[in-house]
Amino acid sequence: MSEPVNLAEKFATFTEHWAPRLVATYNGNDVRIVKVAGEFVWHAHADTDDFFLVLEGELDIELRDRTVTLGPGELFVVPRGVEHRPVARRGVEHRPVARRGEVRMINIEPGGTHNLGEGSPQRPVVEG
Repeated sequence: MSEPVNLAEKFATFTEHWAPRLVATYNGNDVRIVKVAGEFVWHAHADTDDFFLVLEGELDIELRDRTVTLGPGELFVVPRGVEHRPVARRGVEHRPVARRGEVRMINIEPGGTHNLGEGSPQRPVVEG
């Protein structure tokens, strides 16, 4: 990577939800941006932790014993093997860029991971 990545420009190139875009790699990890709305399915990752960093909006990460709520600038790591479900909150957005109920975030996964967890739909990662 020889040039800075402008995340606002990258987010402007797509409208799909739950469809991650690869924006960088480092030390064998993929840095992905994703827009989410509504709820995802309950799932777990057997071989990797799940990293969430919210840039815009509010995200609930439902765990079987509690719910973790993230706002802009907050991150949470779901440990490998822990069942969870990300849900975009429908509250008022913190910034006008994202649509109401839409969350924009960064996920970091081991390079080449195409599965969003056991029990979840397969989503190919698109080069962003």
